[in-house]
Amino acid sequence: MATCSEILTRSFPKIDTELFQYVTGILNGGTEDFNSSDDVYDAIGDVLKEVDEGKSDNEIRNICKRLLNCMTLADDFSDNVNGVLLLDTPVHLGEIAQKQEETVHGHGIWMVQKDSYSVVDKKRLEKAEAKIKAKQERRSQKEDTVKPGYSVGAEASASQVIDRKEAKLDSAGGKTRDIRIEDFDIAFGDKVLMKGANLNLIYGRRYGLVGRNGLGKSTLLKLIACGDLKIPSHVDILHVEQEVVGDDTLALDSVLECDEVRASLLKEEKELNDKIQATSPGSTESCLSTRLSQIYTKLEDIDADKAPSRASVILAGLGFSTHMQSQKTREFSGGWRMRLALARALFSRPDLLLLDEPTNMLDLKAILWLENYLQGWPTTLLVVSHDRNFLNAVATDIIHLHSQKLETYKGDYELFVKTKTEKLKNQQREYESQMKEREHIQAFIDRFRYNANRAALVQSKIKLLERMPHITPVEKESEVILRFAEVNEKLSPPILQLDEVKFYYSEDKPIFNSIDVSANLESRICIVGENGTGKTTLLKILLGDLSPVKGIRHAHRNLQIGYFSQHHVDQLDMDMTSLEVMSTKFPGKTVEMYRHALGGFGISGDLALRPVSSLSGGQKSRVAFAILSMLRPNFFILDEPTNHLDMETIEALGKVLNKFQGGVILVSHDERLITMICKELWVCGNGTVKRVEGGFAEYKQILEEEFASQ
Repeated sequence: MATCSEILTRSFPKIDTELFQYVTGILNGGTEDFNSSDDVYDAIGDVLKEVDEGKSDNEIRNICKRLLNCMTLADDFSDNVNGVLLLDTPVHLGEIAQKQEETVHGHGIWMVQKDSYSVVDKKRLEKAEAKIKAKQERRSQKEDTVKPGYSVGAEASASQVIDRKEAKLDSAGGKTRDIRIEDFDIAFGDKVLMKGANLNLIYGRRYGLVGRNGLGKSTLLKLIACGDLKIPSHVDILHVEQEVVGDDTLALDSVLECDEVRASLLKEEKELNDKIQATSPGSTESCLSTRLSQIYTKLEDIDADKAPSRASVILAGLGFSTHMQSQKTREFSGGWRMRLALARALFSRPDLLLLDEPTNMLDLKAILWLENYLQGWPTTLLVVSHDRNFLNAVATDIIHLHSQKLETYKGDYELFVKTKTEKLKNQQREYESQMKEREHIQAFIDRFRYNANRAALVQSKIKLLERMPHITPVEKESEVILRFAEVNEKLSPPILQLDEVKFYYSEDKPIFNSIDVSANLESRICIVGENGTGKTTLLKILLGDLSPVKGIRHAHRNLQIGYFSQHHVDQLDMDMTSLEVMSTKFPGKTVEMYRHALGGFGISGDLALRPVSSLSGGQKSRVAFAILSMLRPNFFILDEPTNHLDMETIEALGKVLNKFQGGVILVSHDERLITMICKELWVCGNGTVKRVEGGFAEYKQILEEEFASQ
């Protein structure tokens, strides 16, 4: 009968010593802690998934069931083994060697290893036991809960090791503006996002934070901003996360107000001038005048007179016209208020500026301006972005989040990709070389194991194996593959056409005067233009949601349009699971059909059973795409589809749209996606829609010439 140890080593030959000790430590508690295989899965399932991501959820559950059966049998024979589980019973190593069992960690399985992890981590074990006990209590009370480990109201938490020397230096008034956050953990509910991670930010450098969706990039920024992760107290932080509250403050004044020093000095200046005018000449006036002179000196030192022009330049770069800068903040939409929040951050210049997907709210012209502006950013910048062109233009360093760790690379995103690829190749070569050396040494040990004349040499070889550093094989991130349903019917032109269309909401403010555009099943068209030029309005006319004031919209009678809007993600029911959302949208179909559609966009296994609220922004977008695919459209109209998607998913989206046998019209600011798929560019502006013959390269050159002329 196989022991639990054998089940683990056979099922997970690459399991490292620490995880093996941790799992066996939990199982050593015996069957009294586990009422069913589900309890075993709840306790160690996530750990086993980390060991081998290639195993499906059902395979992990089957292994947990075998482990429970093994422990149950061990309890039955407890009298014969003095109460010790079969998990720890002796194994006949000679028989195992004869059967040519697999090796563990590259050593012969019969060897005695000097393991530095001689005991199970008590804290981990206590946490696991507490988790099991809590689940059993919930189950006994028969409370309605969401799937274990993913509570709807879960919040992020962090812990870190504080360097006493640095803490003492900070309390003593140390003024370094470099930031070091060492050995910290971050969890969201029961899900561990980072473990033993380190973050070092050198003052004045610009860092791009990259990684797959759902790994915790945005959570890290929030925890730094709210102080859950400790940094030097004198470092000023600003996190652009929420839009500006709308009130009667003018847009320009709203930006100027965020410079609290300037605002305070100007307020005191006004108060002093009022007092001087109200008092009679004398000693009091002299004191007031002296203080007023000091204020004027301070205002001159901070270039207070140049502040309005600097604020105006920032607002103009982000798309605010002169008229808009004089509008009240309550008159702007949420998107424009987010731009206003970004403008305030750029104007205030904190020691550490945290930006989370800043390009999502901007058009291409504003993105190009922001790239140029941030290249001269004087303090520390940490930005989460999935726009590789933006990172190439802005970042001096790239921080890669993977395997619950943070790894920093010098250079922009393209250099990061090259360096990482070369590093992984070298790591794989070192691993393969070491494995060959281990096999060679092991072969010598196996050959002369029972040769008395070679006993000393065999022992030296064994010690050599023990001293060899443990090199792990390269953990390749799984490739993102998206899958749209195939188009069953070919349609003959014309497919979708606008003839001399005129449209306006208000007759004195026409949006389109007379436009003529057409698309077919081979079309790959991107609509670009500044915000407010009618891009979304044009999409709605093409969809038929808006009727032209003048002109004709012609659509093929069998045209089936799949429309992805910026608001589709927000319209998902956050309390439902992805499977429940699919069954609500498309009732009457089988669970396998729903899972197949979701699986085509990476929402598989337990992920499909989690509440939508617990998914990352990119995962929510994938659910929206899965819903779109179930409609089996032959034409896609996509409005900003890359928002919240990571770079790998954007690449996959570009590939699947290129393979799609229907037509595609999209509005996007992602340069990479546009250059990947779009053969035609429509530029909205001045009441017209113009086709740019040279594609995106020509359009970008036009924008750069505009900046140069300003």
